[in-house]
Amino acid sequence: MYHDLLVYIYAITTGFVFGGVIGSFFQLVTGKRIKFELLMEGGPIVVFTAMVLVLAGPIIVMRNAIKAQFIEHRPGHWLALSTLICALWSFMSGIFVLSFALALRA
Repeated sequence: MYHDLLVYIYAITTGFVFGGVIGSFFQLVTGKRIKFELLMEGGPIVVFTAMVLVLAGPIIVMRNAIKAQFIEHRPGHWLALSTLICALWSFMSGIFVLSFALALRA
C-alpha cells in the first residue's frame, strides 16, 4: 500500500512539474503568460495552445487559486478544492507523460 501511494505522488509530481516546464517554455517562446483566455484569441495557433493548456492546466488553476486566496480573500475551502482539482489533473497528466516516456524507452 505504501508503494502505491508513492507511485500516485510520483505521478502527481511529474504532471505538475511537466506542466510548469510547458508553461514556462510557452512564455519563453511567445512572450505571453499562459492562461485559459488564450483560446479566445483564435487563429491557426489555437490547436497548439489547446494542447499546451491541457498539460499546463494545473499550473494555471493553482496560480489563480492562490491569487484568489491572498488578493481576493476567498474562503479557504476554495483553495482546498482547487488543490484537489489540480492534484487530479496533475495525476492524469503525469500518467500520460510517464506512459509516453516508457513507450519511448521500449
